[in-house]
Amino acid sequence: MTTVKDLIEKAQRDDLDAFGELVLIYQDRVYSHCHYLAGNPEDAQDLAQDVFVQGFKGIRSFRNDADFGTWLHRIAVNQWINFCRRNKKVVTFSLDEPLPVREGEVSRELAASEESPLDKVERSEFNAMVGTALNRLLPEFRIVLILREIEGYNYDEIAAMLDCSLGTVKSRINRGRKALKKELEKQL
Repeated sequence: MTTVKDLIEKAQRDDLDAFGELVLIYQDRVYSHCHYLAGNPEDAQDLAQDVFVQGFKGIRSFRNDADFGTWLHRIAVNQWINFCRRNKKVVTFSLDEPLPVREGEVSRELAASEESPLDKVERSEFNAMVGTALNRLLPEFRIVLILREIEGYNYDEIAAMLDCSLGTVKSRINRGRKALKKELEKQL
Protein backbone atom coordinates (compact mmCIF):
# COMPACT_ATOMS: atom_id res chain seq x y z
CA MET A 1 0.00 0.00 0.00
CA THR A 2 1.33 3.39 -0.99
CA THR A 3 1.50 5.96 1.80
CA VAL A 4 0.89 9.68 1.47
CA LYS A 5 4.60 10.23 2.01
CA ASP A 6 5.41 7.90 -0.90
CA LEU A 7 2.88 9.67 -3.12
CA ILE A 8 4.40 13.04 -2.22
CA GLU A 9 7.89 11.81 -3.07
CA LYS A 10 6.66 10.49 -6.43
CA ALA A 11 4.78 13.73 -7.14
CA GLN A 12 7.96 15.67 -6.36
CA ARG A 13 9.53 13.72 -9.22
CA ASP A 14 6.73 14.96 -11.55
CA ASP A 15 4.60 11.80 -11.29
CA LEU A 16 1.14 13.08 -12.31
CA ASP A 17 -0.56 9.84 -11.26
CA ALA A 18 0.82 10.14 -7.74
CA PHE A 19 -0.34 13.73 -7.49
CA GLY A 20 -3.74 12.63 -8.82
CA GLU A 21 -3.98 10.16 -5.97
CA LEU A 22 -3.13 12.93 -3.51
CA VAL A 23 -5.92 15.03 -5.01
CA LEU A 24 -8.35 12.15 -4.51
CA ILE A 25 -7.28 11.78 -0.89
CA TYR A 26 -7.51 15.49 -0.03
CA GLN A 27 -10.15 16.87 -2.42
CA ASP A 28 -13.08 16.73 0.02
CA ARG A 29 -11.17 18.42 2.84
CA VAL A 30 -9.78 21.09 0.53
CA TYR A 31 -13.18 21.77 -1.06
CA SER A 32 -14.85 22.01 2.36
CA HIS A 33 -12.20 24.46 3.53
CA CYS A 34 -12.56 26.48 0.31
CA HIS A 35 -16.35 26.51 0.69
CA TYR A 36 -15.97 28.07 4.15
CA LEU A 37 -13.65 30.69 2.77
CA ALA A 38 -15.49 31.52 -0.44
CA GLY A 39 -19.01 31.13 0.86
CA ASN A 40 -20.49 29.63 -2.29
CA PRO A 41 -19.98 26.42 -4.27
CA GLU A 42 -18.89 28.06 -7.52
CA ASP A 43 -16.06 30.12 -6.04
CA ALA A 44 -15.16 27.20 -3.76
CA GLN A 45 -14.69 24.92 -6.77
CA ASP A 46 -12.51 27.51 -8.52
CA LEU A 47 -10.51 28.09 -5.35
CA ALA A 48 -10.04 24.35 -4.73
CA GLN A 49 -8.85 23.88 -8.30
CA ASP A 50 -6.37 26.74 -7.86
CA VAL A 51 -5.15 25.14 -4.63
CA PHE A 52 -4.31 21.88 -6.38
CA VAL A 53 -2.72 23.68 -9.35
CA GLN A 54 -0.53 25.69 -6.96
CA GLY A 55 0.10 22.56 -4.92
CA PHE A 56 1.38 20.72 -7.96
CA LYS A 57 3.55 23.65 -9.01
CA GLY A 58 5.02 23.92 -5.51
CA ILE A 59 5.16 20.24 -4.54
CA ARG A 60 8.96 20.20 -4.77
CA SER A 61 9.15 22.83 -2.03
CA PHE A 62 7.03 20.71 0.32
CA ARG A 63 9.06 19.40 3.23
CA ASN A 64 7.83 16.14 4.70
CA ASP A 65 8.19 17.52 8.23
CA ALA A 66 4.72 19.12 7.95
CA ASP A 67 1.30 17.60 7.34
CA PHE A 68 0.39 17.66 3.65
CA GLY A 69 -3.25 18.58 4.43
CA THR A 70 -2.13 21.56 6.49
CA TRP A 71 0.16 22.62 3.65
CA LEU A 72 -2.78 22.49 1.22
CA HIS A 73 -4.96 24.48 3.63
CA ARG A 74 -2.25 27.10 3.81
CA ILE A 75 -2.22 27.31 0.02
CA ALA A 76 -6.04 27.65 0.13
CA VAL A 77 -5.84 30.55 2.57
CA ASN A 78 -3.22 32.31 0.45
CA GLN A 79 -5.22 31.72 -2.74
CA TRP A 80 -8.36 33.05 -1.06
CA ILE A 81 -6.56 36.17 0.15
CA ASN A 82 -5.25 36.74 -3.38
CA PHE A 83 -8.74 36.11 -4.80
CA CYS A 84 -10.21 38.72 -2.44
CA ARG A 85 -7.54 41.24 -3.36
CA ARG A 86 -8.12 40.67 -7.07
CA ASN A 87 -11.88 40.82 -6.91
CA LYS A 88 -12.42 43.22 -4.01
CA LYS A 89 -15.55 41.24 -3.40
CA VAL A 90 -17.35 40.68 -0.14
CA VAL A 91 -17.26 36.99 0.63
CA THR A 92 -20.34 35.71 2.40
CA PHE A 93 -21.63 32.45 3.72
CA SER A 94 -24.78 31.51 5.54
CA LEU A 95 -24.67 29.85 8.91
CA ASP A 96 -27.99 28.26 7.93
CA GLU A 97 -26.50 26.38 4.96
CA PRO A 98 -25.58 22.76 5.58
CA LEU A 99 -21.94 21.88 6.10
CA PRO A 100 -20.48 19.77 3.27
CA VAL A 101 -18.72 16.62 4.52
CA ARG A 102 -17.43 13.47 2.83
CA GLU A 103 -20.67 11.58 3.45
CA GLY A 104 -22.93 14.37 2.11
CA GLU A 105 -24.10 17.31 4.17
CA VAL A 106 -24.61 17.97 7.86
CA SER A 107 -27.02 20.56 9.21
CA ARG A 108 -25.45 23.34 11.25
CA GLU A 109 -28.38 23.43 13.62
CA LEU A 110 -27.75 23.35 17.32
CA ALA A 111 -28.90 20.28 19.17
CA ALA A 112 -31.86 21.16 21.35
CA SER A 113 -35.08 19.75 22.60
CA GLU A 114 -38.25 20.82 20.83
CA GLU A 115 -37.68 24.34 19.60
CA SER A 116 -40.62 26.66 19.40
CA PRO A 117 -41.31 28.56 16.17
CA LEU A 118 -40.26 31.77 17.94
CA ASP A 119 -36.96 30.17 19.00
CA LYS A 120 -36.37 29.06 15.41
CA VAL A 121 -36.98 32.55 14.06
CA GLU A 122 -34.76 34.12 16.70
CA ARG A 123 -31.99 31.61 16.01
CA SER A 124 -32.25 32.19 12.28
CA GLU A 125 -32.10 35.96 12.76
CA PHE A 126 -29.12 35.60 15.08
CA ASN A 127 -27.27 33.38 12.59
CA ALA A 128 -27.93 35.93 9.87
CA MET A 129 -26.61 38.70 12.12
CA VAL A 130 -23.45 36.73 12.90
CA GLY A 131 -22.92 35.99 9.21
CA THR A 132 -23.35 39.66 8.31
CA ALA A 133 -21.06 40.78 11.13
CA LEU A 134 -18.43 38.20 10.18
CA ASN A 135 -18.46 39.40 6.58
CA ARG A 136 -17.80 42.97 7.72
CA LEU A 137 -14.56 42.01 9.46
CA LEU A 138 -11.15 42.54 7.94
CA PRO A 139 -9.99 39.41 6.08
CA GLU A 140 -7.18 38.71 8.56
CA PHE A 141 -9.72 38.58 11.40
CA ARG A 142 -12.36 36.68 9.45
CA ILE A 143 -9.95 33.95 8.35
CA VAL A 144 -8.62 33.22 11.85
CA LEU A 145 -12.14 33.13 13.28
CA ILE A 146 -13.30 30.76 10.55
CA LEU A 147 -10.28 28.50 11.03
CA ARG A 148 -10.62 28.48 14.82
CA GLU A 149 -14.34 28.68 15.56
CA ILE A 150 -15.87 26.99 12.53
CA GLU A 151 -13.21 24.56 11.34
CA GLY A 152 -11.79 23.83 14.79
CA TYR A 153 -8.08 24.22 14.10
CA ASN A 154 -5.84 24.91 17.07
CA TYR A 155 -3.64 27.99 17.31
CA ASP A 156 -0.47 26.19 16.20
CA GLU A 157 -2.16 24.79 13.10
CA ILE A 158 -3.52 28.22 12.20
CA ALA A 159 -0.08 29.78 12.65
CA ALA A 160 1.39 27.16 10.31
CA MET A 161 -1.34 27.69 7.69
CA LEU A 162 -1.01 31.46 7.73
CA ASP A 163 2.77 31.42 8.07
CA CYS A 164 2.74 33.75 11.05
CA SER A 165 3.68 33.53 14.71
CA LEU A 166 1.53 31.99 17.41
CA GLY A 167 1.30 35.41 19.08
CA THR A 168 -0.03 36.94 15.86
CA VAL A 169 -2.71 34.26 15.62
CA LYS A 170 -3.77 34.77 19.24
CA SER A 171 -3.84 38.52 18.76
CA ARG A 172 -5.90 38.30 15.56
CA ILE A 173 -8.38 35.91 17.15
CA ASN A 174 -8.74 38.18 20.17
CA ARG A 175 -9.09 41.30 18.03
CA GLY A 176 -11.39 39.47 15.63
CA ARG A 177 -13.69 38.40 18.45
CA LYS A 178 -13.83 41.97 19.75
CA ALA A 179 -14.52 43.32 16.26
CA LEU A 180 -17.24 40.68 15.75
CA LYS A 181 -18.81 41.67 19.06
CA LYS A 182 -18.82 45.36 18.03
CA GLU A 183 -20.41 44.51 14.69
CA LEU A 184 -23.10 42.50 16.46
CA GLU A 185 -23.73 45.34 18.90
CA LYS A 186 -24.17 47.75 15.97
CA GLN A 187 -26.85 45.48 14.54
CA LEU A 188 -28.69 45.31 17.87
